[in-house]
Amino acid sequence: MQSTTGNTAPVKPTYSEKLNAESAIIQSLIARRSVLPAGSAYSRVATAVLAANSRSAESELRAAQLRARAASKNWLPTIGPNISLTSLGSVVTNLVVEQVIFDNGRKKGEREFAVADVEVAAVALAADTNTRVRTGLDLYVTGTEAREKFILVSKSAKDIGHFEWIMQQRVQGGVSDSSDLLILRQKLAEIRASQSAATEAVATAFAELNAMAIGDLSTVTGTPLLPVRAGLAQPLTVTRTEAEKIRAIAAAKVDRASQLPGLSAVGTLGQGGSGGLVLQSETLLGLGTGDRLQAIEATTQAAGRAVAQANEDANRKLRNFEGQIAAKERQAVEAAALTVQAKQNLDLFQAQYDAGQRQVMDVVGVYETFARQQETELSLKYDAIRLRVAMAELLGVLADGSAI
Repeated sequence: MQSTTGNTAPVKPTYSEKLNAESAIIQSLIARRSVLPAGSAYSRVATAVLAANSRSAESELRAAQLRARAASKNWLPTIGPNISLTSLGSVVTNLVVEQVIFDNGRKKGEREFAVADVEVAAVALAADTNTRVRTGLDLYVTGTEAREKFILVSKSAKDIGHFEWIMQQRVQGGVSDSSDLLILRQKLAEIRASQSAATEAVATAFAELNAMAIGDLSTVTGTPLLPVRAGLAQPLTVTRTEAEKIRAIAAAKVDRASQLPGLSAVGTLGQGGSGGLVLQSETLLGLGTGDRLQAIEATTQAAGRAVAQANEDANRKLRNFEGQIAAKERQAVEAAALTVQAKQNLDLFQAQYDAGQRQVMDVVGVYETFARQQETELSLKYDAIRLRVAMAELLGVLADGSAI
């Protein structure tokens, strides 16, 4: 039996764990924290959507990790058989051992390329996860907005239906003209059509959401504020471009080394074994070698400029998001104030109607203004929510990096 009091040997980290710990890009991805409030409706939607994720990008990351682990051993000698047929018709089998002595940095470049490829795949996985969460949240927000719109339209249908009943009584009593009754019935038909459309929008949005999630999310309610801001994290587009830059530089090192001769020690074990140094070059030197080397250097410079361009594009998008969010939320506040004012006007017209100072159609016109203002306020509110979700996706903060 193993002693429980003895010192246990430290567990040696795997190659993937070591690579993750040494990569600044992967560490920055792991450090990201979700802005979705814990236990909120958004968090429940994200959890259900990610639980059903097929995670094809994870398979690509795993493949990249295996390639990096294989490349990490490329400095070791290579061994392989050499089978030849002699002039006498007999088969001679030898074992060839080759060890690279000098390759102008090719092997090192291959290792760096493989590691950078893992970083690119890791960023792709993070982006894929955030995109999936945003898709789920967009469906949830669409369904929730349609629910609220259904409530508003149902209230309008009830109120306009009451006005239609009053007008019908007045027409039957010969007090009012039938044309007003026809107008009210047309308005009521339009409202009921909007009511049906809202019902269908709710059903469609949540059916699609449930199709990409585990469990039924139809009963989830609530739209909490997403505390997202520009400086919260580096946009994933910039992080990916930085990883691609590192990979491009490593590929340029490999290409450059391929243009120059290298030195290897080669030995043959077996019948007629031999050994010696071999000068090798994949590409013969010529008048165009200098131009090829300059082209490789230009590729490295282009990768650096791509990062600067990605930074500029991301910052422009973030500024745009900030401006639109501020505008939508300000407009929503103004719309709420206008809704209150429209309700006061409606109450005033209703009181004047009860006192015999207004006609039914006068009250209906003010009521329509009030109903439209309510819908405008609702649309602005959910436009701001969608913009916040989109901004969070750009920053890659819709899911915890450690969980990804």
